[in-house]
Amino acid sequence: MKPKLFVLLLLFVGSLSAQTISNRRIKRQIQKWKAFESAHIAVSVISMHRNKTKVSFRDHEYMTPASNVKLLTFLAAQQQFDSLPVLQYIALNDSTTVFRSTGYPLLYHPLYPDPDLSAFFSQDKKWDYDAPLQTPKRFGSGWSWDDFNYYFSAEISPFPIFGNTVQASQSGQQPSLYPPAFSQKILLDTLSSAFEREENKNIFRYNPRLWKDTDTIYRPFITSDSLFVNLLAQQTQNPVRLLESPYQSSIWNTLFTHYEKTLYKGLLQDSDNGIAESLLLMISQQKWGYMDTQKTIDTLLLKWKPWLPDPIQWVDGSGVSRYNMITPRTLTAVLQKIYNTVGWETISILFPKGGVSGTLKKYKGATVFAKTGTLRHNHNLSGYLISKKGKTYLFSIMVNHHTASTSEIREGIGNFLSWLEKKLR
Repeated sequence: MKPKLFVLLLLFVGSLSAQTISNRRIKRQIQKWKAFESAHIAVSVISMHRNKTKVSFRDHEYMTPASNVKLLTFLAAQQQFDSLPVLQYIALNDSTTVFRSTGYPLLYHPLYPDPDLSAFFSQDKKWDYDAPLQTPKRFGSGWSWDDFNYYFSAEISPFPIFGNTVQASQSGQQPSLYPPAFSQKILLDTLSSAFEREENKNIFRYNPRLWKDTDTIYRPFITSDSLFVNLLAQQTQNPVRLLESPYQSSIWNTLFTHYEKTLYKGLLQDSDNGIAESLLLMISQQKWGYMDTQKTIDTLLLKWKPWLPDPIQWVDGSGVSRYNMITPRTLTAVLQKIYNTVGWETISILFPKGGVSGTLKKYKGATVFAKTGTLRHNHNLSGYLISKKGKTYLFSIMVNHHTASTSEIREGIGNFLSWLEKKLR
């Protein structure tokens, strides 16, 4: 080999190796942050367009992903739906319509309203609800039993209404509840928290001494088909009947929404668990005509197997379950597939941006579009990092079993990303 060519080859190889950050350097950076002490940390960074690994620090090890699972749910929904089906219906005549659920979760939602769906039910009609024979479990596999009182653990149901939650705000001597149907089911209790629900009943207790006038609190209610039709009837001021047996017809009309962005921003920017669980049910309903989360997951994992670096332990759509396990390098592969499926413009609109929107408002420094994942003692961040030179990198930083506060872990991850941003070429 000619000397000049040999030198050029050495320089080329050297430049490639320089672009891969060694595990020793990664470890040194991690050790700089006290919050990371004793935590289990794994990192994967890959150049998006060249598919070259830049960081592979324990990236093959399984971690608890928390809401990073929503990246899988988002990808699944994008692959399944061109437009989201809101419900199916048959107009029997001018005065009566039969309808059934697709699993869509935004009917009168307090945070993510869908005007299309509200307008549909604003028609002055009688409504017959054809409820599914097979219904999903109220809670996901591996959810904590004592989280029933929190918004993030709202019950899973075939046709969510009001987000399956009661909205309470302070109004004089007693909280004002929405939907108002629950106003007769609230008790004064100076030993309770500000506002809470009994575990096995739709009875709510409030403590005015712990309630600030500016507080708006959301608490899940216990769902049922009969409660759904009663709530819908009160909201629409029209008769709503629960059919005793399935309506026999093979021809149904489908109502589609124009508010996909509202739903997906709720999923990704606010990390809404109810939306996540509903999306997996919607996929199942469209594919098989019934709602089965586990069948949806099993089918997706089989479909995705050829490009997944590692098998996934996946049990729910939201990541609330601690049974979920995934590797960082698998999450970067999911991020690549999301990019290939929806493109950068959609990512930049729907994903939270560091320091700007959603769950990333408190992340400062590096330019990232990413999804957080938080359970007690676990905090992860996976998404897209834009380097100083404008190149895009897929990354997953997973911090499990930490004992520091989430804010300290967030600060450590933010500083680590700023360091990465400078080092990546």
